[in-house]
Amino acid sequence: MEIDGIISAIFIGIVIGVLGRLVVPGRQRIGVLWTIAVGIVAALIGSAVAAGLGVADTDGVDWVEWLIQIGLAALGVAGLDRAKARR
Repeated sequence: MEIDGIISAIFIGIVIGVLGRLVVPGRQRIGVLWTIAVGIVAALIGSAVAAGLGVADTDGVDWVEWLIQIGLAALGVAGLDRAKARR
């Protein structure tokens, strides 16, 4: 991955984190910075998974890649919220 891909993954990760948080029902006890961090990680991992499945580079919008990234972000937000709730 080149530097422009990493920079775009960070910006997309912010959006992915927010969307992932919206998908999870109820109130989450994590902060905005944790949401952004989860979104960035989900965007990077989701891009790798989509590339592995062969759906990363399609004509138009890569809806499957976005769904993978949002799903991973929702799992990350829910998992982090659950870990913080146990403390």
